[in-house]
Amino acid sequence: MRNYSGYTAGGASLAKLINCTVVSNSAASYGAGGWNNTYLNSIVYYNHSYRTNTDDSGNYGNWTNCCTPTLPFGVNYFTNPPTFVNLAAGDFHLSSNSPCINAGNNAYVTTTNDLDGKPRIQGGTVDIGCYEYQTPSSVLSYAWAQQYGLPTDGSADYADSDGDGMNNYSEWKAGTNPTNAASVLALQSPQATNTTGLTVTWQSINTRNYYLQSSTNLPVFTSIQSNIVGQAVYTSFTDTAATNGGPYFYRVGVQ
Repeated sequence: MRNYSGYTAGGASLAKLINCTVVSNSAASYGAGGWNNTYLNSIVYYNHSYRTNTDDSGNYGNWTNCCTPTLPFGVNYFTNPPTFVNLAAGDFHLSSNSPCINAGNNAYVTTTNDLDGKPRIQGGTVDIGCYEYQTPSSVLSYAWAQQYGLPTDGSADYADSDGDGMNNYSEWKAGTNPTNAASVLALQSPQATNTTGLTVTWQSINTRNYYLQSSTNLPVFTSIQSNIVGQAVYTSFTDTAATNGGPYFYRVGVQ
């Protein structure tokens, strides 16, 4: 895009943008990249506001798994530059070290091909932006790996960097810190409550959904709840079917 708006929203307004690359737009006022849009798996960067003389790529709307320089509302976003092959020449394909590689959310993918007609998902997770990098070396989100100083050549994917029993791929999926052994998806001991049943608590984050399984006869587990919305720090769930002496065993996972 290379649009100009005499007011706001040089890129788009009141729209839903999925796997889009919105760059090189300008506006006389705010929101050079966009205004009050829903952004999913999108790059919104290098859009110029003449009023503020800054990269004002879109300060309003809802953002999920996006790359943009400033962001007031959103989850799973980052502000690192997207690292194109050649920004000056208008080549917005992702370079081999772009943080946008594997950094999207597959749930928002609506097509099987990118803007070039090439396969949309490579490496297991969709990229952010309109072009899919075709030969990723790692299965990790590059933005996530770079945040923690991990290489993106694949050598760290299944290493346990902090020795907590979870490899880096599992830490990324769980949203835990791969350099902190205390940051791990782990259950606390179930506790009897004033209500019927047992309450199970685990370390969690608010950008993941969880499922919980139980067993009274190992190794067979049965799912008792899915789509449990994660809370910051800890999430709890009460198993109201745990009404006798048990024994009861539980395990939790990320959806």
